Amino acid sequence: MNIFFDVDYTIVGGADGTLRPGVSEIFQRLTQEGHNIYVWSGVGIRTYEIQKHNLNLYVSGVFEKPLANFEAKIRASGIPVYPDLVVDDYPEIVTTLGGIQVRPYSFALAHDKEMERVYNIIADYVQNGHSDDSAFRLPSPTTNPPGAS
Repeated sequence: MNIFFDVDYTIVGGADGTLRPGVSEIFQRLTQEGHNIYVWSGVGIRTYEIQKHNLNLYVSGVFEKPLANFEAKIRASGIPVYPDLVVDDYPEIVTTLGGIQVRPYSFALAHDKEMERVYNIIADYVQNGHSDDSAFRLPSPTTNPPGAS
């Protein structure tokens, strides 16, 4: 699967720039399982943060995230792959494209377990085609990814 992770408040603390606990581990596990990890942000291409936190070993691409009209803007942006799942603190993109809405991560919290939850939801989805976790959303019925009929 192509899994797109947001940067601010999702994998990096929006207030202090710290890496959310478990991000490196989930990225490693997901890539070892054959998934492609992409990172995007509504404030631009965030390669610096990916390199700063040594995530570049796991990340297949870094892009600018659309903030509205998600499908049309993904197609127009030149992003070479379409998200199978998104992981984001922003509910609208998760509801439209399908994926996992995470609790916002503002600053270093050693006890934060959100990435473990994300991994478990992805594992459920891969195995069962769904997850019963309330953070999981299937794509909107109007979503029409490239190649869909």
